Amino acid sequence: MTTAVKPARFHGATWGALFVLAASVLWGTTGTAAAFAPGVSPLAIGAVAMGFGGLLQAAIAARPMRAFGASLLRQWRMVAVGAVAVAAYPLAFYSSMHLAGVAVGTVVSIGSAPLASAVIERIVDKRPFTARWAAGAVLGVAGAALLCLADAGHTGSASAAGEGWATPAGIALGLVAGLTYALYSWAAHRLINTGVPSRAAMGAVFGAGGLLLMPVLAATGAPLVASWQNVAVGAYMALVPMFAGYVLFGWGLARVRASTATTLSLAETVVAASLAVVVVGERLPALGWAGAAMIAGSLFILTLPARSRARPAPATDETHDGVASSQDRPATVAASPAKATPEAPPE
Repeated sequence: MTTAVKPARFHGATWGALFVLAASVLWGTTGTAAAFAPGVSPLAIGAVAMGFGGLLQAAIAARPMRAFGASLLRQWRMVAVGAVAVAAYPLAFYSSMHLAGVAVGTVVSIGSAPLASAVIERIVDKRPFTARWAAGAVLGVAGAALLCLADAGHTGSASAAGEGWATPAGIALGLVAGLTYALYSWAAHRLINTGVPSRAAMGAVFGAGGLLLMPVLAATGAPLVASWQNVAVGAYMALVPMFAGYVLFGWGLARVRASTATTLSLAETVVAASLAVVVVGERLPALGWAGAAMIAGSLFILTLPARSRARPAPATDETHDGVASSQDRPATVAASPAKATPEAPPE
């Protein structure tokens, strides 16, 4: 009777996968977009992208944030942890790409986030490491080491100026980016698990983080308005990868398993590395591509779903092969904390 009223245009796993892949493609363009504003510092790029992007997230979540304001206030410490991580992440991420190159900076940052999430779970949630986690960690660290060694053939970034410390420093900042990426995702996930809707949790964490980035933008952002090209880059970064990308990813998480979404989001590293070579003109040697492949392999090891036993009840503190279950695993929300309260896209 009502089957034709609201067709399942955006429902099902296929649509979910497409939403996640679309978000990953948008995120993968950030480093290349930043290259079109060479006179703008990575701090300014990060501040305008996540700063305004976070404020936009808060704006669209104003209603649920008001409705759950009391709950958010009771958990202000968790909101603060997430907000500080949100503010630190883009500063480390874009500085990493500036120093080590778009391909290396992106792969290290994205590749280290699930490892950082597992460490946070071990320290805070007391979940044990296992052989599967160790295999992923060793593969990821080895891949990062290969990327560092491959810098001899890297050109087109700050390291091309002959600064021998640039790539190691960029990789270190990439690891910081991965840690903060995992930390704000974990904090938002904890908020969601207390019953706060995902839009309210994301709005509070990202909005507060955006506010923290405003002083950085005020101190470093003058070059952003020095030319229309710089203005366009800043607007693109805030509106497309940071705002639209997270909205798309939230829609995707409402339709596919979190572990599936995390695996699909590996497309970001492929897009970033490909654009860095094709558009920016970077030259990543074969050793660097091997390192990138090893980091991607570590992510696959950590995010592949474990063999299900007898369909257990929704997980709370259990682990699957040493990684938190797809029902309650900060690593799976490292790309976006919008998971626990699925929200369909507007018709």
